[in-house]
Amino acid sequence: MIPLRDANPSHRPPVVTVLVIAANVVAFLYELLLSDAALERLVFTFGMVPAKLTVFPTHPQIGFGDAFLPLVTSMFLHGGWLHLIGNMWFLWIFGDNVEDRLGHLRYLGFYVLCGVVAGLAHALFNLGSTIPTVGASGAVAGVLGAYFLLFPRARILTLVPYLFLIELPAYLILLYWLVVQLFSGTASILAGGAAGGGVAWWAHVGGFVAGMVLLRVFGGGRRSAAVYRIS
Repeated sequence: MIPLRDANPSHRPPVVTVLVIAANVVAFLYELLLSDAALERLVFTFGMVPAKLTVFPTHPQIGFGDAFLPLVTSMFLHGGWLHLIGNMWFLWIFGDNVEDRLGHLRYLGFYVLCGVVAGLAHALFNLGSTIPTVGASGAVAGVLGAYFLLFPRARILTLVPYLFLIELPAYLILLYWLVVQLFSGTASILAGGAAGGGVAWWAHVGGFVAGMVLLRVFGGGRRSAAVYRIS
């Protein structure tokens, strides 16, 4: 199922959501300008490498910043156009309402912290991995988790591939999304790799759960009872 748009109006412009999307686009355009060798250096420097988190206390060449700064910088790097567009599309649909509820600055802190927790969740399932992970999907998953709690009954215009358009409640779409991540993550572990198919499934799950938990911490936990329909 592919969400196309929601019918959940916000009361102030999604300034931070727009700026985050713009930052991701600019970063990706910069990636396109690099040679293959330079891009590889960029990804290994600013992508999140789980092994760095586990060896930095005893490795003289890996400092605290080398290990932990990529938990933030990796959120702004992407592996291709589809990777970028998919993440930014979900952020655009669901981020404005969460930002509206939390306020601009709290939303920014919430978004970044969800991404950090998502990165740590991925690292937990890949402790020795030297493969860098990039993408905003963990932070975006946190936004989805918050939306799930705040606006479960909001109506989402959804494309069911090869079939039809249908209007569905947000909780149904987001539960479906979460089940897919859990199933895929579990299947990848059983197959011998927690990041099966090049996708950090457990970062998605960790981000979603972080979004639900941190929503309370950031003071946006009151559920909306309003139901809006798409016209």
